[in-house]
Amino acid sequence: MTPREVLALCREREIKAIDLRFMDFPGTQKHFTIPLQVLTEESFEEGFGFDGSSMHGWQSINESDMLVVPQSETAIVDPFQKQTLTMICNIQDPITREDYAKDPRNVARKAERYMKSTGLADVANFGPEPEFFIFDHVRFDQNEHEAYYHIDSIEGQWNRGQESPSPNAGYKIRHKEGYFPVPPADTLQSLRTEAMLTLQDCGIEIEAQHHEVATAGQCEIDMKYGPLVKTADNLLYYKYIIKNIASQYGKSATFMPKPIWNDNGSGLHLHFSLWKNEEPLFAGSGYGGLSETAMFAMGGILAHSRALLAFCCPTTNSYKRLIPGFEAPVNLTYSYRNRSAAIRIPVHSPNPASKRFEFRCPDSSSNPYLAMSAVLMAALDGIQSKITPGQPLDKDIYDLKPEELETVAKTPISLEESLAALRDDHEFLLRGDVFTEDVIDTWIWYKETKEAEILRQRPHPVEFNMYYDI
Repeated sequence: MTPREVLALCREREIKAIDLRFMDFPGTQKHFTIPLQVLTEESFEEGFGFDGSSMHGWQSINESDMLVVPQSETAIVDPFQKQTLTMICNIQDPITREDYAKDPRNVARKAERYMKSTGLADVANFGPEPEFFIFDHVRFDQNEHEAYYHIDSIEGQWNRGQESPSPNAGYKIRHKEGYFPVPPADTLQSLRTEAMLTLQDCGIEIEAQHHEVATAGQCEIDMKYGPLVKTADNLLYYKYIIKNIASQYGKSATFMPKPIWNDNGSGLHLHFSLWKNEEPLFAGSGYGGLSETAMFAMGGILAHSRALLAFCCPTTNSYKRLIPGFEAPVNLTYSYRNRSAAIRIPVHSPNPASKRFEFRCPDSSSNPYLAMSAVLMAALDGIQSKITPGQPLDKDIYDLKPEELETVAKTPISLEESLAALRDDHEFLLRGDVFTEDVIDTWIWYKETKEAEILRQRPHPVEFNMYYDI
């Protein structure tokens, strides 16, 4: 929609409030709301002021004033707030009117522009598969004298012997056995269907919804592929809608990668393809029906994957998911059909338009603008530098002998290791001024001091089990 069409929609739907949204540097949604009469056609150029110093990793207090500039093409009627229209905004400097370098959406916009400037492609399509948990009850705290969390789910395996809820129907999903059960074992079918329909009402195309592998309410609702910035915008709305639908059901949704020990974690598998002049570039006669361009793109992602994970798996909890035995891709290789590889080549259709590959390492805690931009930049470097991905690994990786596994590169085992890899390998991200040195430095500083160091300083409850009587 154009700004004029947005204002017309507001009159048609009797909108009274305009909610302005953006995503901060780490990846948390922020917003403020204005009355409709404040929004004019000029507002889409002039923007609205806010305090950038209160945003994590952004401006200092002496240069805090910033602008949010609403983007009319992102407008939706908010399904949860009365008479409210929501728009995603770009962030600008109020003096220079330049797009803000540390605005994640600006990074994604620059990634698309850089791709077009190379002449290699004009569209990068991403098809996300976000996984998440929906719990019935959550408690957690951490302070100087205690640390704990407690989560509960009516369908959790641990509730088989409980008297509450009463009566206990006994339909509980076992660990690693939650894939595709039907109700009543699947207690979240109605919730997911309502979420799917709400997403579609907001213009976000959905391909499927289902229960995922883990016990205790692991879900997946798959989005149809689309261009990078539009897909990242949709992921903002996706998380907002999922969390609010869950809240309406008296439940809590989390995109934390590994909330349950000893069961599968939640990923954000990214299906990826490049197009030019409305023609797919990944279809060919090579391995898995892929083109040479696709193989080079895959090679770039695998070559830079340890650095990519600083954006694609950006939390300390992410690396509790990336361990063997839970379908997580801990080995950096590729395969046709094999889901235990970091990159999988789907076989759903021989149609050239369907040719793509799936990067399975990312998780849903990532900032989608930064994660997908980094993946695109790695793929472009692979094509430009003609990086080959090596030989595929078509065996079950988890059944390989130790000497066979020694030759396969591994994902980092901690956030600190990924950040170190990013520090050593980020030149490919700087091209076209997509990521700047300041963005890279601020990201590493924030993640090290505000997340990794905080966890490293504190005793862990399991340490009491292991060491209290030492």
